[in-house]
Amino acid sequence: KPVPDQPEVDDDEDDILPPRNFTQKQLLHFDGKEDENTQETKSIYLSLNGVVFDVSDGKDFYGPEGPYELFAGHECGVALAKMSFDKEFLDDMEGCKNMNFGEKCELDNWLMRFEHERRYPIRGRLIPDDKMPDPTRIISKEVLAENGGSGKVPEGYAVAPIYVGADDKVFDMSFGGNLFYGPDCSYEVFAGEDATRALALMSLKAEDAKNPDISDLDEKKIKILQDWIKTFEVKKNYPIVGKLDKRK
Repeated sequence: KPVPDQPEVDDDEDDILPPRNFTQKQLLHFDGKEDENTQETKSIYLSLNGVVFDVSDGKDFYGPEGPYELFAGHECGVALAKMSFDKEFLDDMEGCKNMNFGEKCELDNWLMRFEHERRYPIRGRLIPDDKMPDPTRIISKEVLAENGGSGKVPEGYAVAPIYVGADDKVFDMSFGGNLFYGPDCSYEVFAGEDATRALALMSLKAEDAKNPDISDLDEKKIKILQDWIKTFEVKKNYPIVGKLDKRK
C-alpha cells in the first residue's frame, strides 16, 4: 500500500518495553477500552506525579466498570493523595507540588504500593501540556542534531528527546517511537536530521537523511512524505516540538 507505516508494539505482550515519554493526549489512549481501529482491548495506564504505570493487571479496579475507572489514562497523583474521585483533581501535576504533609505521605504510599507491592510496570514519564516545547519555535540544524536521542535527559522526562524533521515540522519521537528511532533501531538514521527527502524516498541511506532537498521529486514521492507526516501526527500522536529553520 502507498501509505507508509511502522510496526505496532503490543504493550500487553511485552513487560520489558523501554521507558518512553508521554503527552497527556497519548496517555488518554490507554484506558482499557476496546480500540476502535483494531477491536483489541487497550492496556490501562495512569500517572502518579508524572510516573506512568501500566495497571492492566489491576483491570478489575482501573478498567471499564471498575471502581477506579475514572483514573485510567490520567495523571491522578493529587486525586489519590486526597482519596477523591472529583475530576478537578485529575491531570494536575502542579498540584503534586502543593500538597500538605499528609497528602505527600499518602502519594508516597501509593507510589510504593504500585511499584513494590503490586509491581505494576513503569512505562515512562508524563510531560504535562504546559511543560511541552512551543510547537511554533524555530529549530536550527544544530539544535536538531543535538537532539538525536543520546543527549541530556530533560527534567521530568524518561528519556532524551529524539527529534526528526519532516517538511517544515520537527517531531519528538521519544514519545513512543523509541523502538524505531532510538539508538541501534530501524530508523535511527533519521534521528537528529531533517529527514524530509529520506521519508519521501522511503530510504534509509544516510546521504538521503542528510539532504532535505525535495525539489527534484515527483508528486508521488511528495504524497509519500505527506503520508508519513499524517502517520506521525494522527496515528502516532508524536508531538510537534518546533518548526525547521529552512533558511540557507
